[in-house]
Amino acid sequence: MNEFCIHKRTDKSDVLKEEERFGYQSVHYIVSLTENRTTLTEYRRYKDLVAEIQVRTVLQHAWAEIEHDIQYKSIETIPAPYRRRFLALAGLFELADRELDSLQTEDEALQKSAQQSVQQGELDEVAITPESLKTYLDDRVGADGRMTPLKYDQTVRMVQQLGFSDLHQIDKCIKGYDADAITRLIWNARLGQAARFEALLLVGMGEEFIKRHPDHMQESFVIRSRNQLLVLKKANITIGNC
Repeated sequence: MNEFCIHKRTDKSDVLKEEERFGYQSVHYIVSLTENRTTLTEYRRYKDLVAEIQVRTVLQHAWAEIEHDIQYKSIETIPAPYRRRFLALAGLFELADRELDSLQTEDEALQKSAQQSVQQGELDEVAITPESLKTYLDDRVGADGRMTPLKYDQTVRMVQQLGFSDLHQIDKCIKGYDADAITRLIWNARLGQAARFEALLLVGMGEEFIKRHPDHMQESFVIRSRNQLLVLKKANITIGNC
């Protein structure tokens, strides 16, 4: 809201409570552009424009859409057979909104706590999530700006299928192995974070990695992985920490 002059702020939830009416709970702002903004050529035409901005959650917006089809605006005008159902519906929307907000807050706190634990090397019982895994891999095998949130999500699903349930188990499995040395042996290149991590899991798990991997039914994956294990064995790399 830094780009606007706020002329009026109205919390619709307070108004609805005072008037005992149904309706969506949202905050409305009457605004205009700041002088700094209207001095710009592309915004000069909007100098005298006054607009309303409505801020509400997804569920509040859903109720607003439903309300267009509801003719009853106050509790008193609702026929008795429907009154309890309307009240229950309104309560469910409000409860769902609160729970979603609470879940988001708790999830953010959990992710922050997990990242702090990883940074401090306290990996016991740290759940494997895209965020905690990124923090761990950035430290263990090096950061990689090419890794996307989707790739981390896919990697989490892979390690879960491999049988890992927390970061401590992963760390124990790949402990003592040099990611760069391993990948250069089997790929003749350093490669990215995901490839280095899978190479560590391959040497740490050995044949179990191949059996449990999501691609274990693909013949090309099995042949390539077993050939890589042979290369590692010839280099006197110990296979199978876990």
